[in-house]
Amino acid sequence: MGTVIAMKLVGVRVEMPSNTPIVLLQETNDDGRMLPIFIGQAEATAIALALEEVETPRPMTHDLVRDLLMVLGVTLDKIVVTDLRDKTFFAEMHLTGPNGEQIVSCRPSDALAIAARTDALVYAEPHVLEAAGFQPEPDEDDDEDEEDGERAEEVLDEFREFIDNVKPEDFGGE
Repeated sequence: MGTVIAMKLVGVRVEMPSNTPIVLLQETNDDGRMLPIFIGQAEATAIALALEEVETPRPMTHDLVRDLLMVLGVTLDKIVVTDLRDKTFFAEMHLTGPNGEQIVSCRPSDALAIAARTDALVYAEPHVLEAAGFQPEPDEDDDEDEEDGERAEEVLDEFREFIDNVKPEDFGGE
């Protein structure tokens, strides 16, 4: 692995008209390229709950993983989006614990859901950003900002409605 690029987890959005959730990462340097990664609804919910710091009545899977790491004395140092092959993203979790440093292969959505619950840093390999990243267009006027704000509020309202109506059985639980 060469020099990786520092990213920040910007949030989760719903891509219209397909109604497909995506997680957005953004370069922390001056370039500010965005990296959209299509994810599943359950992972989108898990990431959004963590970013909104919502306490659930029982731990979700990613909360459980975080808690297990803590109990075992393992720290998630960073996650790295390592590759993009056949429209599928790959990632690694870099861990430090009693047995030293370990790297675990994983889906980016799972790694990001756990990272959102910890102090883990987020990175991407340069070739992944070259292949799938894009430069957001600069805001030209305030009308566009208002439209973006209204659309973001609509997405948040849809997500809040989903959270208000979701049942444990929707996740295949008991």
